[in-house]
Formats: sequence, structure tokens, C-alpha cells
Amino acid sequence: MDGFVGRTRELAALDGMLRKVVRGGRAGRPGRALLMRGRRRVGKSRLVEEFVDRAQVPHLFFTASAQPTVAADLALFVEAAASSTLPGAALFTAQRPATWDAALTLLAAALPTDRPSVVVLDEMPYLIATDSGFEGTLQKVFDRELSRRPVLLVCVGSDLAMMEALNDYGRPFHQRATEMVVPPLSPADVRDMLDLPSADAIDAYLVSGGLPLILDEWPVGASLDDYLSEAVTDPTSALLISAERALAAEFPAQTQAGLVLRAIGSGERTFSLIARAAGDLPQASLSRALRLLTDKRLVDVATPLSTRPSRETRYAVADPYLRFWLSFLGPHLPEIERGRGDLTLDRIRTSWTSWRGRAVEPVVRESLRRLPGGWLPDGTTVVGAYWTRTNDPEIDLVGADRAPVARRLTLVGSVKWLEKRPFDAHDLGRLLTHRARMPGADEQVEPIAVSRSGATVDGVRVLSPDDLLTAWRD
Repeated sequence: MDGFVGRTRELAALDGMLRKVVRGGRAGRPGRALLMRGRRRVGKSRLVEEFVDRAQVPHLFFTASAQPTVAADLALFVEAAASSTLPGAALFTAQRPATWDAALTLLAAALPTDRPSVVVLDEMPYLIATDSGFEGTLQKVFDRELSRRPVLLVCVGSDLAMMEALNDYGRPFHQRATEMVVPPLSPADVRDMLDLPSADAIDAYLVSGGLPLILDEWPVGASLDDYLSEAVTDPTSALLISAERALAAEFPAQTQAGLVLRAIGSGERTFSLIARAAGDLPQASLSRALRLLTDKRLVDVATPLSTRPSRETRYAVADPYLRFWLSFLGPHLPEIERGRGDLTLDRIRTSWTSWRGRAVEPVVRESLRRLPGGWLPDGTTVVGAYWTRTNDPEIDLVGADRAPVARRLTLVGSVKWLEKRPFDAHDLGRLLTHRARMPGADEQVEPIAVSRSGATVDGVRVLSPDDLLTAWRD
């Protein structure tokens, strides 16, 4: 299976950066830097490896790990540099730099001066965690040495908040690097990779989250049930181990943030219910944990979208795969490991329809945000949802001119994601009733339906799974 379905845009951007290195820069500074970030296991490293292989230029690819000391990091870096394809790689066999300043200066000496090269520092946040001065050292050597060579420096990291902050004002690397975000593969990519109908591809996306490692083990054309029947009963499958490893890297066992994330993953969405599910956490502790989770982009925070401000807040796991894993797999790993994955599989089958109905809503909203002009009513620039404390009314889709408080609402909508139940007159009547009770909505606010199985009623714009995947084309 081709692991680079859907990566055309990212590869083109990397090629463009390398062309800028070839063309050179002002004042004899052709060197460029790129800060690449993305969730764990979305394929960042594999993407850069593919880019380097295609570029066919001298390169160094160093992957940091959680080493206990700077000396240990340096030893691994020297080993990688000595075995690289840089023309001066032999310099690292003759010398043993004791500091990052010395190692990076030696790296500059090993780079070619007559042709472009690529240096990749993968998982750079580990280097910063071990040595608080690494960021400043890299900036100094980049300014004095690396920027004067025709080199593309690619710094890769999975800690989204840290990688984003590296380019902030006041940080050593401010305005020295271009930023790139590597997303998971999209629902349209999943459809292309697995050769599935659009509706089934969206279901596969809800389970895989678009993670290449999971999709690589999903047989082409296999149904969701066929894939789960194999993956859930295999303790070594990427479906089971990817989230466990990612969470172990982010949070030590039993940390408050980890407990809160699991509480949200179990289905709790409000502050008070999350606190209770996480073991009656004090308000201050829960607030700190939620702030950490949102900073790390693991949890989304939403408020109702209407023309009236609201204090109602809901929390949800941001990543579809992690949402699935926390709901069905993580709590039951012990039974899978003792050979009873069949129990987990039965639990998924029993709860799938109701769980999917809620889980697909954020994917639908993101798809609507991405649709090109003409698909949604004029003036729709944001898409959210509306609810009250009692969930009466509760509206799956709300379009407006701005958020969080709109000047004008443009649409209200319902998501109906059942195999054999189309959107019908009863569903439309309920949507119109709820529209009438929503702040800022009137009869001019267009009703729409997003339905897996079509509609049997007139008077509403209907979007199908095929329509949703239109939004994800490159």
C-alpha cells in the first residue's frame, strides 16, 4: 500500500523549501530552517524520509529519544552523523564533541558547500527537555554557520504546543524558520487507500483517525467489521498499541491530565462530570489538567454558537482514533491481552451505532468548514453547534458569519448517520422546532441535513458522504 496517498501537498512544500536553498539567499545565506509538527504517529518521520530519498542529496537524519543526559544525546548524534551521507561525515569519527555547540559547529563543517543538503533533527523536543540551552545553541550556530551553507534544516516534533512556541516572539528561533503542520490522512485519503465507499471510509476514519500505521494494516476493501475482527484480537496491532505508546510518551501513569483525558474519552463532556469521573478532582486541579490537554491539542473546547453569549462549555477528545481507543480499547486491554478480545469486539458491535452518531459530528463540522464556495449559504464562515444546559434544544450544525458570538446565523442542520434510516419528515420537524427556539434564528436560516442514507422529505438541503469528502480533496 502506498503510504503517501494524500501527502502531495506536504512533499511539494518540502521540495519548494529545497529549491529556495538551491537558489541561495541574500547576503550569502542560502540555508533554510523548517519547524515541522504533527500528532504522534501521523507519519512525520516517514514523510521526511520519503522527501530525502526523492531529493537524492547528502543528508543527516537524527532521531532524538528520551535520554537521561546531554552526553547520551550527543553520543547518538555523533553516531548518526558519522554514518550519514554528508561529505564530511568522517569528521565525526575523529572527534567527540562534548557540547551541542561543538557538535553543531562540527556539523556545519561536514556539510557540502557546492550543493544542497538536508539535516533532520527528529523529535527535537526531547533535546530541549534534556538541555534547556539547546534552543539557544541551535539558533546561534544556525545564524553563524548553518545559514551560510546550502542546507535545509528540518526540525520535527510531536509536542504541538512546544513546536509551535519555538517560533514565538522572544524565543531564540523567532522568525528564523518556516512552520509546517502535518495532519493525519484525511477521510478522502482513507477512501483512496482502502478503496471503500465514502460512508464506509468515514467510518474507517473514525476508527483510525487517519493514522498511516493503522491504515497500512487495514486490508484494501475490507469492511470495518472485518478489520476490527482481526485487529482487536491481536495485542500487537497498531490499532491497540499506537494510543498506548502515545499516551505513555505524553503522560506518566496516573497523572491528573491522563486521568482527565480518560474521563473525557469515556464520554463525559462537562466540567462537573469530568471531575467526578476523574476521581472527584478539585476544581483547581481539573482546570490545570484541562489547560494542559488543550495546550497539547488533545482536547477541544466548544461553546454554543448563536447570537447570544453562553457560558456552557463542552470538552471532547480532539483526535478521532484516540476517541475510539479511549471509548472501546484502552479500558479493556487486560482482557485483550489474556486472549479475550472477542469480548471487546462484542462490546464495540453493541455500542457502535450510538457511539458513531456522536463521534461523526465533529468530522462533519470540519468537512463543512472545508467545503468550497457554493455548497453552503452565503456568509457561512464558521460551523459549530448549539445546545443548552438541558440539551433542549440541541442542534448538531450551526453556520454563522463569525464565532463564538455571531452577528448572523446562516444555517441549522442535523446529522443522521444510520445505514437504513434516511432523514425524514419527523427529523425535519424536530430541526425546525429547535430552530425556532434558538437565539438569532428565524425562518430565513436555512435547514440542512447531513445523512448517510439520503432523505425522504423535501424542503431541506441534503449532503451525502460523497459531498463531505469533496471538502478533503487536495
